[in-house]
Amino acid sequence: MPGGPERGRRHHDDTHGHAHAWSPAQARARFRAGLSGPTAGCAAGHTQANLISVPADWAYDMLLFCQRNPKPCPVLDVTDAGSWTTVLAEGADLRTDLPRYRVWADGELVEEPTDVVAHWRDDLVSFLIGCSFTFEWALAEAGVPMRHIEQGRNVSMYVTGRRCRPAGRLHGPMVVSMRPVPPEHLPAAIRETSLLPSVHGSPVYCGDPAALGIEDLGRPDFGDPVDAAPDDIPVFWACGVTPQAVVMASRPPFAITHAPGQMFVTDARDEQYRVA
Repeated sequence: MPGGPERGRRHHDDTHGHAHAWSPAQARARFRAGLSGPTAGCAAGHTQANLISVPADWAYDMLLFCQRNPKPCPVLDVTDAGSWTTVLAEGADLRTDLPRYRVWADGELVEEPTDVVAHWRDDLVSFLIGCSFTFEWALAEAGVPMRHIEQGRNVSMYVTGRRCRPAGRLHGPMVVSMRPVPPEHLPAAIRETSLLPSVHGSPVYCGDPAALGIEDLGRPDFGDPVDAAPDDIPVFWACGVTPQAVVMASRPPFAITHAPGQMFVTDARDEQYRVA
């Protein structure tokens, strides 16, 4: 993958002991001040979102792509052209309030800054897409172990052999996140995530990664390898990094995204997106 895997070991100064207790505003303020690292486990109970910003003349293609591929790209908000604000977080700045960004030119990764003020353009339309970190609180409450959080690692993400439905000039493969789940917890993992379709919902596959075209779980395309227990089953959810794989495949002239695993923490509560 261009730029190589995102080997994002957590850099939070008070990692798992306190990050869960941050308010969304506190989390965003820390990231605005330059703190970076995966946001899994941050701001308990609050929805996290993937970000992709594209020029306005690509925005319809992106909106149509998301509509046609709702599992990897469930849209939570779309901004006006040039706006860096969102109804999901009052007073937040999409240019500064994520831990780390990716800047793309003609499908190539050119920079990974901690803010994108210098890169911002008046024609950018931003899409905030549901993130599976949101449903991890429901999984934890149901007793499902979160191996990557236990190990202080970013979640493992893989580019699959499954093609998304194309839209206009946009095309590419689906990306998935993987969490090892003990067999006795698999029904709960499927049940709890199926109730949150706005943050990817139920898994797209459980079991042999080769069925998705993944050759080696120990070599994720994004994030970190995560150690599984001997009986764990690899469970795969559609992932909001999919638009980044689409940027690489479709090569729009310019785009800004979040760095994989380093999400926008919103003020929205998880229960707002729960269907039952």
